[in-house]
Amino acid sequence: MTAGPDAPRARTWLRRFGADTRAWHSSGEFRRLLSSRTVTQAGSMITYVAVPYQVKVLTGSTLAVGAVGAAELVPMIVCGLYGGALADAVDRRRLVLGSEIALTVLTALLALNATLPRPALWPVYALAGLAAAAASLQEPAVDAILPRVVARDQLTGALALSSACSAAGRIGGPALGGLVLTTIGPGAAYWLDVASYLASLAALARMRPVPPPGGATRPSVHGILTGLRYAAAHQELTGTYLVDIAAMVLAMPTALLPFFADTLHAPRYLGLLYAAESLGALAVSVTSGWTSRVTHHGRAVAYAAGGWGLCVAAAGLAGNVWLALACLVAAGAADMLSGLFRSTIWNQVVPDELRGRLAGIELLSYATGPVLGQVRAGGAAAVIGVRPAIVSGGLSCVLAVTALAARLPRFMSYRPDHPGGDPTGPTSPTKPADPPDRAEGTGERCGDLTA
Repeated sequence: MTAGPDAPRARTWLRRFGADTRAWHSSGEFRRLLSSRTVTQAGSMITYVAVPYQVKVLTGSTLAVGAVGAAELVPMIVCGLYGGALADAVDRRRLVLGSEIALTVLTALLALNATLPRPALWPVYALAGLAAAAASLQEPAVDAILPRVVARDQLTGALALSSACSAAGRIGGPALGGLVLTTIGPGAAYWLDVASYLASLAALARMRPVPPPGGATRPSVHGILTGLRYAAAHQELTGTYLVDIAAMVLAMPTALLPFFADTLHAPRYLGLLYAAESLGALAVSVTSGWTSRVTHHGRAVAYAAGGWGLCVAAAGLAGNVWLALACLVAAGAADMLSGLFRSTIWNQVVPDELRGRLAGIELLSYATGPVLGQVRAGGAAAVIGVRPAIVSGGLSCVLAVTALAARLPRFMSYRPDHPGGDPTGPTSPTKPADPPDRAEGTGERCGDLTA
């Protein structure tokens, strides 16, 4: 049977807009990484919904829900920087494995507390802080592994595929978590997450080591400062950090979603509200072929971050749950684009010997921003109400991103062939730093319980 007249057109469309799957076909370690992360991401997202829900049930306070982020902030900052230094000095796979074991134990303790006849509030805050510490030790090592197993010219496509799997978990996890929470309770939700961690550990145990780069030194304050100085000297990096922090701190609505569902008279749709942003992210990921042809990455980050703020503000103004869900889906798509191009800039600019330390700094932007955003949202809602807190946050994000774009010309003009972005970079544009079947990958998951 011969192909129809529309077959060439369909193939052209797929090349332009379909997912870039070259990394999947060329790197066995990347396939293992991608396969392990989906189920574990779904498990983490169940807990992501369960923690604020449980605090809401125990307290009924928006301020108390936002305060979970405050409990995570200091451990995240300290352990993120130290975890980055560790990732440049020790076996990265071993660091991920040890952190994963710690996160398994902490989630099990949350489950035990939730199944008590009268669950206590303080263990939720304490365990959230400890989990933030463990996740912050882990994430720089996870981030530093990807460029070791994927060719430089395949990084954007690999990041998009990775994000697609993560988004799938972020859709299925909250939907399942919302159902379990409202029918059984938080304890069952936490135990489901424990089961996903056990599956992750089984996968990690079969992976090969990822040794540190040659000439690695022991973690030290001097080493951390070296990474900070490198970041400060490259405006294309600091621009990504500042724009992302502004977007997350000012416009992150997560802490308010349990209360927002009530204002929409749709508490049964809480899981969908949590999953909506990830649905938008997934839509971008599976149609991401065009992103490999974007050349002005700095501009793309700024435009997407501004779009995120506008969509969040629109969600706050929505008159019904379906319109709110549509706005949050669009916000998730914009956030996915911002994250995709931020990650591309990071992987193009940072040399391998500094990847762990710079990943620790990156963690402070993409992880502490949502945490601080929870605190801001909870506090603002306690003063001006849930909807005004969401709308004002989204509009403030747009203003802040606009101001940063005006003050950061090197960031806005960044592209791989620009003088600020060396196309020869730390890895070859045609092959990974290590052969795909000899370098190491690992399963990534969102270990932080609430951010």
